[in-house]
Amino acid sequence: MPLLVIRHAESVENADKYNGFYQDPRPYSGTAAHAISRTIVGLTPRGFRQAQWLAEVLPQLAGPGPHVYTSTYRRAIDTAAIALPNLRDGWPRRTALLDEQHYGDATYMTKRELYDSYPALAEDRRLRKHIWTAPGGGESLAEGVLKRAAEFATLAQAELQGACTVVAFTHQTAAVALRSLLELRTLPEILAEERKGKMPNAVILHYELHDDRFTRTGTTTPPI
Repeated sequence: MPLLVIRHAESVENADKYNGFYQDPRPYSGTAAHAISRTIVGLTPRGFRQAQWLAEVLPQLAGPGPHVYTSTYRRAIDTAAIALPNLRDGWPRRTALLDEQHYGDATYMTKRELYDSYPALAEDRRLRKHIWTAPGGGESLAEGVLKRAAEFATLAQAELQGACTVVAFTHQTAAVALRSLLELRTLPEILAEERKGKMPNAVILHYELHDDRFTRTGTTTPPI
């Protein structure tokens, strides 16, 4: 049975990043910014169409009765609701294991503001992004996000062994961590690929479990 990892459809943050959310100077605190990111940011019209495309292709890929999980962020929840509207009672289930990286007080800061506000963190953010730990209660990709991804991978493995397809609606950073774990590759290697071309919104990453090991079997990219 497959594990399907899906980056949420295009959000208003994705589409208008530098004109809207990343203003300089930032007009809100880190706490307010994180609350906005989690609860307010929804899908663009293009994102809605991407989610409708997912609704066309996912039923065949996932089969009957998939176990569907979303992050606790609105943009992932909305993508799942449009893509798979007719699930059994109790699904989808929300889990913080699939959440976006928590950027703490740096949420929605431009790089200039970040480096000026936290100069001691600048070198890690520039050169070792995977170990950079977001200030003010945030987390690093290499520790916080990767740990959560490992817990989700363990959950998915148990459900796949029970002959059930697992579908995960998540975010770019969590998907990077999952790729590292499932494909047995380092975070810097995955991030180097991301610099060449970031994972598209609504992309579907296909994995199969064989002999307790995951294998990447394909990618389905939205035409929109």
